[in-house]
Amino acid sequence: MRHGVKGRKLGRTASHRAATLGGLATSLLLHKRIRTTEAKAKEMRHFVEPIITRAKRSLALSGVDAAAAKIHARREIGKIIKDEAAIKSLFTEIAPRVENRAGGYTRVVKLGYRHGDNAEMAVIELVDWNEAETVAAPAARMAKPRPTRNKAKTAEAKLAEAEAGASEDKPKKPRAARKKKAEAAE
Repeated sequence: MRHGVKGRKLGRTASHRAATLGGLATSLLLHKRIRTTEAKAKEMRHFVEPIITRAKRSLALSGVDAAAAKIHARREIGKIIKDEAAIKSLFTEIAPRVENRAGGYTRVVKLGYRHGDNAEMAVIELVDWNEAETVAAPAARMAKPRPTRNKAKTAEAKLAEAEAGASEDKPKKPRAARKKKAEAAE
């Protein structure tokens, strides 16, 4: 029994789990919001928040040893996050923005169940990130009309087609005549 044992195994070995969480953390630092399973999102909170805290504390230092502390923090984080762009984003964008926050840099929002395997899905995002930046893209996508499953045309499309057809005054051939013409061409 695993009484009192912290952390989720995620069905992986220790090295595979560390690599998975490192990759997810890299994506979170680059994109500020990612969609994954609920278990991975909840486990990643414990993985990412100490990284953000380390970056934040190294930026807050001043004095003679501040430069050395910043370099040391970058190297320690570099052991976990392999992408240089993610590290740069962490130190230049994220850490200054969470400077006054005492912790809790991430938020997990449950989404429901995935269609294929019924896995619980969630979005993990950075809390202090500008809502307009992260919400604008999905809102713009949702504003577009979605295609319908059936081939039925909307009333507006039928009206536009009728007006275009009236101007051409070209009668359509019946289906049987088109079919005969296609067979004769073969």
